[in-house]
Amino acid sequence: MSNIKRFQQKLNEKGVDAALISSELHQRYLSGFNYSDGYILVTQKKAYLLTDFRYIEAAEAEISSEDFDIRMPKGMLLEIITIMDAENVKTLLIEENIVSVAQKTLFEKKFEGVEILSGASAILDNMREVKTQQELDTMDEAQKITDAAFAHIVKMMTPNMPEIEVALELEFFMRRSGAECAAFDTIAVSGSASSMPHGVPRNVKLEAGFLTMDFGARVRGYCSDMTRTVVIGKADAEIKRLYDNVLKAQLAALDFIKEGIVCRDADKVARDIIDNAGYKGAFGHSLGHGVGMLVHESPRLSFAAPETMTLERGHVVSVEPGIYLSGKYGCRIEDMIAIDLDGKLYNFTKSPKEMIELF
Repeated sequence: MSNIKRFQQKLNEKGVDAALISSELHQRYLSGFNYSDGYILVTQKKAYLLTDFRYIEAAEAEISSEDFDIRMPKGMLLEIITIMDAENVKTLLIEENIVSVAQKTLFEKKFEGVEILSGASAILDNMREVKTQQELDTMDEAQKITDAAFAHIVKMMTPNMPEIEVALELEFFMRRSGAECAAFDTIAVSGSASSMPHGVPRNVKLEAGFLTMDFGARVRGYCSDMTRTVVIGKADAEIKRLYDNVLKAQLAALDFIKEGIVCRDADKVARDIIDNAGYKGAFGHSLGHGVGMLVHESPRLSFAAPETMTLERGHVVSVEPGIYLSGKYGCRIEDMIAIDLDGKLYNFTKSPKEMIELF
């Protein structure tokens, strides 16, 4: 069943007449079409995609006419009113996380006789949390590009390359390999800067010690997310010990994760290993987060996650423990995994995890 049909089913279950979708993210989720100006109006029986001259030709070529009535109105709100009048819409859901107070006030003024209700964001966020097989396959494609980018960068890096060039080369490679863009701002930080989990690549030569690279590709709207940490130069005993404990924590968490586990428990498995190795307080972020059309979404493998949050079929999450010693260096290892539709753990990430020393 298509995403738009599933959403219409949710509207029927809630007993509301229609929903107005105005965010680019959810417009793309429901239609598969990437555009930035217009609305999707969904009633219990039909879906209308409203756009302008810039997008109409592409929309008609890319979107199934079985799922959507595609229109190019002269006035968007006037067209919405016309459709709602024709379909006798009396209750309308809006995206409560997107629509501003000013927009809601405008809708209430223009849509006379229609009750404006919150709730579309909650429905769509919950739908996006559970991936279909097609979505899982797309994310697998994105991760294959990401894995290939890592294999490329470790072969072509030079000792004199600045961090910013490492980040750019990863992004160029992913684009050349079919990604529409990077899934997020690429992290490539070395030496003392590697102690910052979300450090910004600098225009400085790679420093000796850890080089942490956190990056991903976006393919047809869906993200991948991976981190690999390599060593610039030769690793001393403490670098090896730190790396080994991060890897031990990650492998233990991966071994623990299965359908039905409590998300916070997975975080505890990794955190206990790091804490007991003498690095208590050095793993400051959560074990992982959901990945999909956004690179950070629900569910969360977090010590702060509610006890009711569990991993279920169709969930995709990152597994990324790290140890960060302020002002010295840090290391993170991250895979992206899913509980597949058969209830088994699937690891999208194929890049090697044994410690790599360069130069």
